[in-house]
Parts: sequence; C-alpha cells; structure tokens
Amino acid sequence: MNKFKKYSMVPMLAAAVLLTGCKKEEDEVPEEEHDHEVITNVHLIFTNVDDPSDVIEAEAEDHDGEGVEELEILDTINLDASKTYDLTFEILNAHDDHDDDCDDCDDEDNHDDEAEDMGAEIADEADEHQLFFGFTNNIFTNPEGDGNIDDASHDVVYNDLDSKGNPLGLNTSWTTSGAYEGGKFRVILMHQPGIKDATSSSEEGDADFDLEFVLNIQ
Repeated sequence: MNKFKKYSMVPMLAAAVLLTGCKKEEDEVPEEEHDHEVITNVHLIFTNVDDPSDVIEAEAEDHDGEGVEELEILDTINLDASKTYDLTFEILNAHDDHDDDCDDCDDEDNHDDEAEDMGAEIADEADEHQLFFGFTNNIFTNPEGDGNIDDASHDVVYNDLDSKGNPLGLNTSWTTSGAYEGGKFRVILMHQPGIKDATSSSEEGDADFDLEFVLNIQ
C-alpha cells in the first residue's frame, strides 16, 4: 500500500513543477527596450548667415550600422571668430535593411543613394525628439553659457519647434566669440515619446546619439 502511494505521487509532483514553471514564465515579463533609431552618419553643417557660401562641415560615422561600433567623430569644427552661423544636420541610415537586396551595393555611391533620411523622420516625429547642446563656457556670445545639457533652462537658440511649441534642434543659431583653441561642442539627440514637454531635459528618455566634437574658433 505504501509503495502504491509513493508512485502515485509522481504525476502530482510533475504537475506541480509544470504549474510553477508556467507561473514563473508569466511573472518574468521581459523589460521593454527602446527601439533606437539606426543612425550611421551625422553631418553638422554650419552656414555663415552673412555669407551662405561660407560653410563649415563636420561628420561622425558608424561603419557597421547596428553592429558593435559606435559613431566615430571624423572632423574638428573650425569656425571664424565673431560670426553667426546657422547649424543644420544631415542624419542618415546608410545601412538600412533594403541595402541587402540591392544589386549595385558594391559601389559606395550607390550605398549613399540608398541611405534613409533619418533627419526627415526625426522632423516628422518632432514631438518625440529634441537635440540638446553643451559647449565650452562662453565660447559663443549667443547663446551664452555652456548649453542646456546640464540644465534644460539654459539658453540655446532654436529655430524650429514641434507641434506643441517646444524646441526640436535640427536648426539652431550660433554666434562665436573670440579666438579659442580646443573647445568642446557636444550634441545629444534624445528620443522622448510621451515624455517631451517644455521642461524635459537631456536626462529623460533615451539617446539616439551623443557626440562631442573639438571646436576651434580662429
């Protein structure tokens, strides 16, 4: 009789283990991850407002798209003293999925033709994005200070707004001070769905990119 009871418990124990395992799987819901924009090229374009032919450019590039490499700074920003520049961006994904099916993708120029314009997508989703800027203190006369990365209330001259009147940052203005060597210019693109408002900061949301360039004024 005891032997029968011992073996009759086996199915009951197996069922208990199965139920415990199912409950554990239900409880362990994976944490939602931010779906970062895939950005392979960030191109900063400084245009002298008094001479539109005077254009200064600097770029960062990620050679492997969603691979292990990060965006790499390729250029130093060299601006003239006491000039006002409008800063705009070209932001691309040159490793979009459709490149895999491209017959001509051995050619670098064809890769560029296939690049996805992430800047246009960011503009379309302006209510969810903002660019924040940080720089060497008083390297600009307008805006003054050191930017709004450490304090969202600090001045940056935004020329574009989202649908709610909050800044975006794909177009900004900068007036340089006197000559300065080895300054810093940092730009962060934050993705802030459901978070962005008039007071949201660079600490809220997720960074699509965070780049720090060397800035010289000559």
